Amino acid sequence: MDRVIKKKTFTLKKVAIYGLSGAFVLFVIYSFVFADRSSKLNVSVDKINVAEVQNGEFREFIPVDGQVMPIKTIRLDAIEGGIIEKKYYEGGIQVEKGDTILKLTNNNLLQSFIREETQAFILMNQLQNTRLQMQQSLFQLQRTLITLDYQIAQAKDLYERSEQLFKEKVISEQEFLRAKLDYERLIKTRVVEVKSQKVDSLNAENTINNSQALLQRTNNNLNMIRQNLENLYIRAPISGRLSTVNGEVGESISPGQNIGQIDDTNGFKVRAQIDEHYLARIYEGLKGTFDFAGGTYELTIMKNYGEVRNGLFEVDMYFEGDVPDGIRRGQTLQIRLQLSENIQAIQIPRGSFYQTTGGNWIFVVDASGDFATRRNIRLGRQNPRFYEVLEGLQPGEKVVVSSYEGYQDKDRLVFK
Repeated sequence: MDRVIKKKTFTLKKVAIYGLSGAFVLFVIYSFVFADRSSKLNVSVDKINVAEVQNGEFREFIPVDGQVMPIKTIRLDAIEGGIIEKKYYEGGIQVEKGDTILKLTNNNLLQSFIREETQAFILMNQLQNTRLQMQQSLFQLQRTLITLDYQIAQAKDLYERSEQLFKEKVISEQEFLRAKLDYERLIKTRVVEVKSQKVDSLNAENTINNSQALLQRTNNNLNMIRQNLENLYIRAPISGRLSTVNGEVGESISPGQNIGQIDDTNGFKVRAQIDEHYLARIYEGLKGTFDFAGGTYELTIMKNYGEVRNGLFEVDMYFEGDVPDGIRRGQTLQIRLQLSENIQAIQIPRGSFYQTTGGNWIFVVDASGDFATRRNIRLGRQNPRFYEVLEGLQPGEKVVVSSYEGYQDKDRLVFK
């Protein structure tokens, strides 16, 4: 009798097949779920720069170059034109206020002065003659009135006696009337003489007033021309260093032409050029610092010109306190112009990474120090040394700040 043999469910072959299939499935699941699929790059530690994230005092400032200039520069412009007759000083020397630098000649101006001076003499003589004639007329009136008063007194006496004699029938009516008419004529003559003298006096006074006004105008013109002649002497308006003298003896100078300038040596200022990007943030009173001869000195913006030329605008800065010894005109200073007050902020050192990331992400070093991973961040203000960190980093963390060239598409840097 035959016996049924049961077939084995799990053979060695099946176990091997199922085992390998399960291992493959687990590998696939691990690869998709647990495995690190990030892009990696092995880098040498010697080729990167690592910096620590700090929490400290942050101040936003920009570097600008400033040129040392005299605190005041006075232009020497010719007020009157003329020919240079004499040159007293050359450029580059110290002059005192009032020193004559150039002397000009102007024949037309000199002739005008002579004409006006002659006219003034003529008017002065005419005025004196008019006053003399007026005085003589007054004297003549007094003499005339004295004579008339004497004649009137005589005629009055004759008239009164003739009137009495006529009443007594001693003289004829004709003689009485003659005496009366002579008396009345003298009275009227005196009245007319007084009125005539008043008119003559008024005319003389008007003539004198007009002559005085004309003489005054002539004297004013004369003084103006005299001042113009004085302006032919070009003098130093302040004490300082005469930087240049543009002109030689015999050269023609036009009115308003610049012949040089004088620098006030009692102080200095610094003129700086700033990128127009910062125009809205620059104001009077803003401060900056610079290093010189082992010390740090402070400057303050006192004037903002505001006019943009070739993408730049200019400001004048003055020294706070004493001017450093050794500062010279034309010297260039590297100034740190402060744009904000000191604040507490998380910050990282500036580095070449910014050119690649634009400050949007950075490689953060793991605590083990073996690798660095990419992390999104947000940066704020900056100065020549640090970036302000607004989001993404904490003090004490370390970041890669060197160039990211070739790292743009990597998620992790593995150090070796």
